[in-house]
Amino acid sequence: MDKPKPMLTLSQVMEKLRERGIYKETRMHEDDKVYLQDSEKPYQPEDLTILKNFRFEGDSNPDDNAVLYVLSDNENNKSYMIDSYGAASNYTGPAFDNFLKAIPTHESKEYDFE
Repeated sequence: MDKPKPMLTLSQVMEKLRERGIYKETRMHEDDKVYLQDSEKPYQPEDLTILKNFRFEGDSNPDDNAVLYVLSDNENNKSYMIDSYGAASNYTGPAFDNFLKAIPTHESKEYDFE
């Protein structure tokens, strides 16, 4: 019987993304607009696609829960977005959740890391 493969950590997944040239972060700023790192043009949800999401749960501390999204924009720029989830979310208010829910998802096996 095969042993289940251990899950990768957040830092391991981020390293694998960096190896593939994905190192810029997409974030929601205080103005409730979402920007690619080093860009001044805000995204709308329809400008992005979620290619993969990874959930991480801390062994002993619920504050260690996080989700990492691999994103592509309509100009094929790849980036990532990280959010703590549960009570320790990085974002307050409904703007982030509403934005995230409106982004189309097209899961890509390209990011099924082992």
